[in-house]
Amino acid sequence: MKIELFVPCFVDQLYPETAFNTIKVLEKAGCEVSYNSKQTCCGQPAYNAGYWEQAKEIGGKFLNDFSESNYIVAPSASCVGMVKNGFNDLFTNTIVHNKCRSMQANIFELSDFLINVLKKDYFGAELEGKAVYHDSCSGLRECKIKEEPRQLLSKVHGLELVEMKDTDMCCGFGGTFAVKFDAISSAMAEQKVNNALEMDAEYIISTDLSCLMHLEGYIKKNNIPLKTMHIADVLANGWLESTEY
Repeated sequence: MKIELFVPCFVDQLYPETAFNTIKVLEKAGCEVSYNSKQTCCGQPAYNAGYWEQAKEIGGKFLNDFSESNYIVAPSASCVGMVKNGFNDLFTNTIVHNKCRSMQANIFELSDFLINVLKKDYFGAELEGKAVYHDSCSGLRECKIKEEPRQLLSKVHGLELVEMKDTDMCCGFGGTFAVKFDAISSAMAEQKVNNALEMDAEYIISTDLSCLMHLEGYIKKNNIPLKTMHIADVLANGWLESTEY
């Protein structure tokens, strides 16, 4: 199966290793991965800030950077959620209406694609320790992802996955929310981290690096013995060449 990889600007600039691990996982699942190096942003920052004309211009470039015929996969529920939902506000009843609808039907967050399209949940990954999973707002509410990442993580050798309290509550990032309401944002991060610590977790895992970056900032500032990992990095961890799946 041929898929087109969408690497959000956030991942490209700050966490490129996660993009490479996404490719590794998809290729191990039997996919032929293509990457258009001219791709940029989906337009979400401008859209969320209220600059819809600028978001429409950036979103229009996104529609030109990808095809309608292939699946599009991204290691970010937030950006996938923007395309699936935010693009309705930008491109409904425009000349690219039909093209937009085709792409919306074909774009998937990584865990959603692995479970619901490829029907694969085991990749021979290994990670020793106890972890909690953080449901990002975009993953849970926009992409309707909940059991998919948990199913994938349950097949990781050595990993004990436990449920923390209020796992579906926001971590406090919310893009510009963290800048405009920094005190509230920090308090929400503190609550999320404390809930993970109550479970004696060593890792917080999520589909969204924006959430994880926010939590990691609080963790490092307070010298807390807790690590954050994107699900793609977990699934590509500890591989052996001879591993079968």
